[in-house]
Amino acid sequence: MRFISILLLFLLWGVVNAQTYKVSGVISCNNKPVEFANVGLQGTTIGSSTNEKGSFSLSGIKSGNYVLQVSAIGFKNFKKSIEIKDKDLSFEITMESSTEQLNEVVITGTLKEVSILESAVPIEVYTPTYFRKNPTPALFESLQIVNGVRPQINCSVCNTGDVHINGMEGPYTMVTIDGMPVIGGLASVYGLNGIPNSMIEQMEVVKGPASTLFGSEAVGGLINVITKTPEKAPNFSFDVFGTSWGEINSDVSAKFKPTQKLSSMLGINYFNYSIPIDNNGDNFTDATLQDRVSVFNKWSLQRNENRQASIALRYIYEDRWGGEMQWTPEYRGGDSIYGESIYTNRYEVIGKYQLPVKEKIMTSFSYSNHHQDSRYGNTSYIAQQNIMFGQLFWDKTLFDVHNLLLGTALRYNYYDDNTPATQSLDSIFPKNKAEEYILPGIFIQDEMSINEKNKLLLGLRYDNDTRHGHIFTPRTNYKWSPNDNNIIRLSFGTGYRVVNLFTEDHAATTGARDVIVAEKLNPEQSYNVNLNYQKFINTSFGFINFDGALFYTYFTNKIAPDYETNSNQIIYENLKGYAVSRGGSFNMAFNFSVPLNVKIGATFLDVYLMEENESGIIERQEQLLTEKVSGTYSATYHFQKQNIKVDYSGNLYGPMKLPLVENDFRPEYSNWYSVQNIQVTKTFKKGWEVYGGIKNLLNFTPPAYSILRPEDPFDKNVNDPINNPKGYTFDPTYVYASNQGIRGFIGVRYTFLK
Repeated sequence: MRFISILLLFLLWGVVNAQTYKVSGVISCNNKPVEFANVGLQGTTIGSSTNEKGSFSLSGIKSGNYVLQVSAIGFKNFKKSIEIKDKDLSFEITMESSTEQLNEVVITGTLKEVSILESAVPIEVYTPTYFRKNPTPALFESLQIVNGVRPQINCSVCNTGDVHINGMEGPYTMVTIDGMPVIGGLASVYGLNGIPNSMIEQMEVVKGPASTLFGSEAVGGLINVITKTPEKAPNFSFDVFGTSWGEINSDVSAKFKPTQKLSSMLGINYFNYSIPIDNNGDNFTDATLQDRVSVFNKWSLQRNENRQASIALRYIYEDRWGGEMQWTPEYRGGDSIYGESIYTNRYEVIGKYQLPVKEKIMTSFSYSNHHQDSRYGNTSYIAQQNIMFGQLFWDKTLFDVHNLLLGTALRYNYYDDNTPATQSLDSIFPKNKAEEYILPGIFIQDEMSINEKNKLLLGLRYDNDTRHGHIFTPRTNYKWSPNDNNIIRLSFGTGYRVVNLFTEDHAATTGARDVIVAEKLNPEQSYNVNLNYQKFINTSFGFINFDGALFYTYFTNKIAPDYETNSNQIIYENLKGYAVSRGGSFNMAFNFSVPLNVKIGATFLDVYLMEENESGIIERQEQLLTEKVSGTYSATYHFQKQNIKVDYSGNLYGPMKLPLVENDFRPEYSNWYSVQNIQVTKTFKKGWEVYGGIKNLLNFTPPAYSILRPEDPFDKNVNDPINNPKGYTFDPTYVYASNQGIRGFIGVRYTFLK
């Protein structure tokens, strides 16, 4: 009997020891819920985020003493010691607004986690909440409400585009996922499509060169898309919306935990638009028809001492076409009905692993395979790009003053296509020659905390390009914060970019103009100075965050496509002179004590080339497709009793110079234009939301004559003195915005946090 009693006590102890509990609660400030706050137990991997009602839930917690910590944008960090014994706990947490308006953790500026206020590098952070003000099927389109960042449509027929930062064209913007350069070169045009919004934790934007840490292509700026960890992802969510144009977009995600230490999340995005519309009457589709699926899967391993280990995989397939309204796939590549058809197959692998040693040594790697099969009228463009990247760095703090980062990186790039971009320059016997190079590099960074008010960051990178030799990219960043309400940052940085002709301009493959490579193209180099000022103001009516910047970037060896020397050609060569991008910008965010948030921003640009003409005289030329003034704005009002939120967002762009042909009748500059959107969201119990609204309220579209001679896309009747006395040829390069007009949308989303 005694033996049985001991056995029962032993089993009871095992059951009690294995028992887990839950911590839940609601977080608010001034009787308003704090949405999407990060909630976790310090020193563990247990964490989650609040929903639209400020509710959170943490489960699987064993008995013991913990520190519950909460952080959110615009609020002071909250910490509370808790003890879990034999029951679940529930809290009502009240947070305080703070001048620490952007106190979230960022990694883009220094390759390691740091509070944005402590960072010497000016970084802008955007969360999925911000992008939900105007839901879009792709992150590329979401960027239209980010100040100083413009998604540029480069093709009025197939609607592909790139991202401009502070007036710099798309090839100067590096896009990374979790800090890995899986999107570059060929994929810079398509890489931002198909990232499931449910997988995004936040997006970090660096305006200005970032080559010291990220290498080639980070010349004008960097966009780092940070995906959620499986621990922070909701158990299940979906978001589906449709528009009056017949567009359907769906995001579905789920997380699962096959073992105690291994967790995973899976996200699927599907977008379809298959109804040709021609409202401007040019017999060409106003918006490209698409059928796209993207699958994203991320795995995370819980390790001792919270060391990192994760791997993610992403696959994208897209079938996209635009052209004459009567086009069908049977006309693909022919010369009777004009269409631009693009098949894209792409997959990526991204991984991180922290070495199991006392020192903090991180390794990371990425691989991307991008295949594209396209027809632009009867012009074939078939391309293959593979990028492999590996990186190792050591993070070491010395004497509590120097935070050192020492690392090495290796990048392999393979690119091949059937255009002049990969042909030898032998004019007699040109041969296809795939571009293949290895780019090893080392970098060192020292972030010195001189005192509480002053911080200095010094960095240097050395790369050895197999084609271009030795490349050095230093940078210096200085941060001075005289008090908690004012921060001044002064930055000097350099950037470089090796050449990939396709990224210079999408028009190179449309077949409307001949591509001329006038010389062997050398890598571009940039030098940037940036002065940034941040001001935090607490008032009786709310909180104000002001962020302003002045910037100046100088380019050498810039590759500027020449549309004007010959209207039937695009000529590529290194600029015989220099180029400049300079200007200023500001953002102001108002968080009122009433449930109203307002954000406005503006950017002023002066972007030009100084090039030697045929007489040897240096002349100033304004850069094409670059606006001098742009602005963004958004306002959100929350009717708390009804759980209804109203979002109004929009942008404003000034005139930009457009590419013309000889004797062109079209204006040299675009008109001022604005795209505005409104949305109403109703939140229900248990994680349900219904939303709807109107996109492009003002029904702005470019003029119908944007495509020159749409009635003769194959130039079969160019020599018609009666109907074409000036000898115009088909030209779709006169494009600066989407032809998609006003449309309504409605959607539903559901989030299950457990």
